[in-house]
Amino acid sequence: MSDSLTKEIHIFSDASKEAIGAVAYLKMYDVNGTSTLSFLLGKSKVAPRHGHTIPRLELCAAVLSAEMADVLLQQLDIQAECLHFFTDSRVVLGYICNEKRRFHVYVANRIDRIRQSSQPKQWNYVPSNINPADQATRSVTSLCYSDSLWLRGPDVLSQSDTSDMCDSQLFSLVDPDNDKEVRAELKSTKTSVSIAAPQQLATDRFTRFSSWKKLVKTISHLKHIARSFTKTNSSCVGWHQCKDFRNVEGFKDAEVFIVKAVQREAYSEEIMCLQNQKPLPRKSSILSLSPALDEQGVLRVGGRLKNSKLTACEIHPIIIPKRNHVAKLLVHHYHDRVRHQGRHLTEGALKSAGYWIIGAKRLVSSLISKCVTCNRLRRKPETQMMSDLPPDRLVPCPPFTYVGVDAFGPWEIVTRRTRGGSANSKRWAILFTCLMIRAVHIELVEEMTSSSFINCLRRFIALRGEVKQFRSDRGTNFIGAIESLNVTAVNVEDGPVQDFLYNNGVVWLFNTPHSSHMGGVWERMIGTSRRILDAMLLNTKRLTHEVLSTLMAEVTAIINARPITSITTDPEQPMILSPAMLLTQKTAHTPNFDLSLDVKNICKSQWMYVQTLAEEFWRRWRLDYLQSLQTRSKWKISQPNLQEGDVVLVKDNCARNEWPLGVVETVFPGQDNLVRKAAIRVYKNDKCVTYNRPVVNLVRLF
Repeated sequence: MSDSLTKEIHIFSDASKEAIGAVAYLKMYDVNGTSTLSFLLGKSKVAPRHGHTIPRLELCAAVLSAEMADVLLQQLDIQAECLHFFTDSRVVLGYICNEKRRFHVYVANRIDRIRQSSQPKQWNYVPSNINPADQATRSVTSLCYSDSLWLRGPDVLSQSDTSDMCDSQLFSLVDPDNDKEVRAELKSTKTSVSIAAPQQLATDRFTRFSSWKKLVKTISHLKHIARSFTKTNSSCVGWHQCKDFRNVEGFKDAEVFIVKAVQREAYSEEIMCLQNQKPLPRKSSILSLSPALDEQGVLRVGGRLKNSKLTACEIHPIIIPKRNHVAKLLVHHYHDRVRHQGRHLTEGALKSAGYWIIGAKRLVSSLISKCVTCNRLRRKPETQMMSDLPPDRLVPCPPFTYVGVDAFGPWEIVTRRTRGGSANSKRWAILFTCLMIRAVHIELVEEMTSSSFINCLRRFIALRGEVKQFRSDRGTNFIGAIESLNVTAVNVEDGPVQDFLYNNGVVWLFNTPHSSHMGGVWERMIGTSRRILDAMLLNTKRLTHEVLSTLMAEVTAIINARPITSITTDPEQPMILSPAMLLTQKTAHTPNFDLSLDVKNICKSQWMYVQTLAEEFWRRWRLDYLQSLQTRSKWKISQPNLQEGDVVLVKDNCARNEWPLGVVETVFPGQDNLVRKAAIRVYKNDKCVTYNRPVVNLVRLF
């Protein structure tokens, strides 16, 4: 060893779940450059059973290499620079070479131990298949050790040139953001303050405030604190909280300070010209106001009212640009002062207070339209463009195939006479409306119960035939009746189910609650029936069931005889299109066809009469009646849809101030993707309930 020219020690480390190990080899070079490799020292340990990952075990093996290096340096005459360390873990190499990130305690302590005995540039990567320390991490029989890689070392190391293995490469961390051993990276910012030139207050900080009072109070407090740093004989020193700043002078001083900061940003050129007594530029937006500076340096309106008897603030108000946040704060402040009145009162309060906001009309109108309190008090309910008519009003079919149902009344009638007078009771009427030809059928009921309505329904079907579909509101008697009759009930918003049942049997469709406009077809017939009955009952003192039943029949006849289209003055079309024309097959005008038939063809002539009358009705129905349904009488323009999460005011049968607030939970768009009804979540009686309501009963707040 003393005859060798140079000496090197190569230490390899490796680890597995079973064991960790390290082995050292001595490589010597003679004068001729020939190298010899010999086994020097090897160690292995059993790996801990729990709580250690493979990277941690590889790091423990590297620590074992560092401990072996200390022993070899003590026993051999060799320099520390001649040590070379090898591992097949790039994670460990990244830990050792790291200079930027911090580790948790376990890894940090072992990295410190490794760096006490070595430098990062001494560590190198070796593939696992030529790493001799791998022999110590697994079970190997004794027969294999005589010629094992553990004793003779890797073949690459036996070569004279090992520069490829010892390249002094520095390794980086492997995925440091997801490595649990690496601490989270903390970022700090450095703030530099320049005191070379005084900085003016930027008004963008005012956007943090939602109230003019809070802004003035905050600025007044800051100015009070700023003065406390310059005063020596004062109890208020440095940063503190006290009530001494709450005075009228302090608040006025703060208002002037805020106004000057706003004007300095918006009208710096005009202020500079006025200070230097130069004329304003022609492109100035406030040239027509003849602005001037007061003794405090505030830009005010010069105007033409100097000779008026108004106050000084009203003659020379302070100019405020509309695009600044302070203008919005002032509008909100004086809008609250006038108790959320309209634009004229709010704008008048601003000018009376001595503020002239450029473009105040639009700004005030814009902010009032977004004011939640004003919307809650005065905003109209939402509307949506009228939807298309359903197929049950557009496709020709037998009368009373598609029916709308509703109830109205009651009327007092005399049921029996007694010694003391007469016993009275009440009667209600159920109105059935044919949605196709607009005919009506009225039945009387003794009470508003499901059983009475079922009997009424049975009489109606016995007279008019089977019905394919019913429509009604959500009356309790209607809901109870469909349960007893085993009729399929479908909500309007259940589209696929509605279509299936619509094509396969009898369906009962309920309108959205509190949406009488969705049943306008039969609601209008009820109004017509009431007006006719009021005229018939004008001089009637005692009303019996028989009389009321007769009157209802006459009301039905009058309504069914009404024209459903506009009456034409064309002499070639004298026949009026009415529901009775199809129901009774009787008209005042005889169809234009030849009836000069003998007795044998009398049946054929009657059939031709009926057939011609029906064909005439449906022809006029298609040409005149259907075309009259083409236009929309109101709600002609589509409006923005309600969205889930919108806060709305739910219209109720009470004073507007008592209408409950709700949140839109679900919307039900129609076939045209326009929302006309929604599910609203309302807090009522200490619990949350959900109601289905049409948009015409909702007032959107925000």
